[in-house]
Amino acid sequence: MSFFEYLQLNGAALSGTVFVLGLLIGSFLNVVIYRLPVMLNRQWQEMSKEYLIEQGCSIESTGSNGSEEAKLFNLITPASTCPHCGHKIRPWENIPLLSYLFLRGKCSNCASHISLRYPLIELLTGISFYLCSTLFDPDIQLIAILGLTAFLIALSAIDIDHLILPDPMVYILLWSGLMAALLGITVSIEDAVIGALAGYLSLWSIFWLFKLATGKEGMGY
Repeated sequence: MSFFEYLQLNGAALSGTVFVLGLLIGSFLNVVIYRLPVMLNRQWQEMSKEYLIEQGCSIESTGSNGSEEAKLFNLITPASTCPHCGHKIRPWENIPLLSYLFLRGKCSNCASHISLRYPLIELLTGISFYLCSTLFDPDIQLIAILGLTAFLIALSAIDIDHLILPDPMVYILLWSGLMAALLGITVSIEDAVIGALAGYLSLWSIFWLFKLATGKEGMGY
């Protein structure tokens, strides 16, 4: 009997495994929530500079170092560090929930307070994954639902911080959702297309109604 077959037959083992998986993914979501908006902001700045140069505008050059740093900043590089002292986070200081409790919510180097958000995101993801495992059968649909849940948690936190929903994440959800429906994993493809149209048009309408009423851009686009 394989481990996956064992999980299918043992509900408690499945829920426990999914909960731990949620904690681990929640730790990565913390990276996404912090770094993706920074990456997008740098990308937008570079695009703006290129546009201004094409238009013949004179802009102050940041030199090669700035662009090189931007290339090195992604979801993997550089390694996580303390924002106060630059202390590199060691593997045993990055165990979901446990490291925060062991360190008592402080950096091991400078004793600066570690934001409570990090363990909360980990715990929220773990609990959400656990609840999904109790509501859906242990098959490909559960995997799809767990992926959706992780994306929604990250998007919610980014929206709270920056009032944006990054297009790359939204597009991944859009196309993967339609593909899941096409493969018969979730709802019918007809329902999926209608849902995509209704979701887009409803928010598109809110955007234009707000803009027509106030002359300003608001939510929904």
